[in-house]
Amino acid sequence: MSYRRPPGLPIVDAMTPPVLVLPGPVTRDEVRGLSDNVRALLRGSGARVVVCDVAGLGPPGLAAVDLLARLQLAARRAGGRIRLRDPDPALRALLDLVGLRFEVEGEVEEREPALGVEEAVEPGDPAV
Repeated sequence: MSYRRPPGLPIVDAMTPPVLVLPGPVTRDEVRGLSDNVRALLRGSGARVVVCDVAGLGPPGLAAVDLLARLQLAARRAGGRIRLRDPDPALRALLDLVGLRFEVEGEVEEREPALGVEEAVEPGDPAV
């Protein structure tokens, strides 16, 4: 059985960023390959974000912090960024402790106020 590619451009959902699933404990030798994967996903998809699924990354430690920092650096150099999917609370605490901030899937971005929240109220405005 053969498959013939239909003519024209492929159908791409522009709202769905590419996903890179990070396997269990990553060795130092694998970091370079994963960084190359992030750059390739950004270039190949034209997206500005690569979602890194970190659920299977294993116990949080400095190796995980180093990996995520290097992936973010690779993404920034390629003109994008990474977003974390399903990080362990301990990993998030460790990232905060070392001063690394990552966008996490499902959270409101820092630049955008949450829905229904007013940033400033003028005197005399009626209560909502």
